[in-house]
Amino acid sequence: GKSPDRQRRQFLNYSFYRLDPVFRRLPAEERRAAAAEFIELVQTWESSDDVILRTYSLVGLRADVDFMLWRIAFDPLCFQAMEAAIMRSRLGAYLLQIHSFLSLQRRSQYVNRLKGAGEGVELLAGEGKYLFVYPFVKTRPWYLLSAHARQGMMDEHIAASAPFKGVHLNTSYSYGIDDQDFVVAFDSDYPQEFVDLVGRLRYTEASLYTQRDTPMFTCAKAPIEAILGQLANVD
Repeated sequence: GKSPDRQRRQFLNYSFYRLDPVFRRLPAEERRAAAAEFIELVQTWESSDDVILRTYSLVGLRADVDFMLWRIAFDPLCFQAMEAAIMRSRLGAYLLQIHSFLSLQRRSQYVNRLKGAGEGVELLAGEGKYLFVYPFVKTRPWYLLSAHARQGMMDEHIAASAPFKGVHLNTSYSYGIDDQDFVVAFDSDYPQEFVDLVGRLRYTEASLYTQRDTPMFTCAKAPIEAILGQLANVD
């Protein structure tokens, strides 16, 4: 079989942007032209065979960022190419990239333990109305526990999550390529259910080994033209 480093697995990038308020004070025609160019740029990438792209609005949901691009590709240089195109655009001159998380899809060692289950499965990105995203760091003592101890705690964790059928978890791994251990992203149509799920997980033993799970982002799925309508004062 192939060595683990050569397996065809997807990289993920969660990029969060803030639009400089100066943009909203530009003449209407300049705003419209920049917005139209940016919409075309995003839609071109959405139709690309190289990248899966989902767009989310955080307007009114978080103060420090306005929208998020969730990008998935087998080659992380695709993220670089798209980011270069964004920076060259007229709107890009007014965009600040506030957060960017890089991670890799990998089968969980705690679930899908049947042979072949989950290996190389492509993610179903952005199925819910909302995506809840945060970087996640385990304490180092977690990694010193026996496999049996960790599995027991994760079994409890999985059992606690089981009643929440409307929440779909995407966990990806950042070891060695970004500051966090994981990026977790929960798809759901119901924020209420997600709040209840996270509250339940606080009571599990595994939560003792959480070092950091912030910042947390509530992202509302929206097409890029709707996001710019919210942000850029254009029709």
